[in-house]
Amino acid sequence: MSSLAPLAQSLAALPPSLGGTRVIGIDGHAGSGKSTFAGRLAEALGGAPVLHLDDVATHAELFGWWDRLRVQVVEPLAAGRPARWAPYDWEGRRFGPERVLEPAPVLLVEGVGAGRRELRPHLARLLWMETPREASWGRGRQRDGRELSAFWDGWERAELAHFSDDPSRPFANTLVHQSGTGYEWTSGISATPGTPSALTDGDGLPQT
Repeated sequence: MSSLAPLAQSLAALPPSLGGTRVIGIDGHAGSGKSTFAGRLAEALGGAPVLHLDDVATHAELFGWWDRLRVQVVEPLAAGRPARWAPYDWEGRRFGPERVLEPAPVLLVEGVGAGRRELRPHLARLLWMETPREASWGRGRQRDGRELSAFWDGWERAELAHFSDDPSRPFANTLVHQSGTGYEWTSGISATPGTPSALTDGDGLPQT
């Protein structure tokens, strides 16, 4: 059984938050490991779908994508209908072919801004990747290379402005930590008071 199973089981047992779906937000700084963690958690949930907010944002709208997400994803799922959206092609600078997201018991929404104020009422739980900003950004810059240095300069300014106006971490139910033994989690500020939980990733390796 996956070491993420306890967390997955607790999320699957939550009441639905959007139609019949439990929407789990995974937020954190760019480069903090959200995508990798979301992928592993999705596996532990038996193949739960993952919506990457990078597919919703654009060069012109790094954080101005809420109306598009609301119309294409949130409102259809709330009504029990499939969501339809066209992921953004960051290289081609245009939207690609349409994709369909059927209503599911659990949907993971990962990306910077997954805990924004407009989306929070629709979340069953908000997870925050507890990786320091500078470490996250350094990891992201190293991953993307020098050719995207100018993009990162603009991104960092945009992310600072976003979280200054609309911080996510204070509203997180769960803080996810990475260490030499994998993942651990503790209760966030907005979690129901109780004993903090923890988990370790089975392969014993830190994730990026």
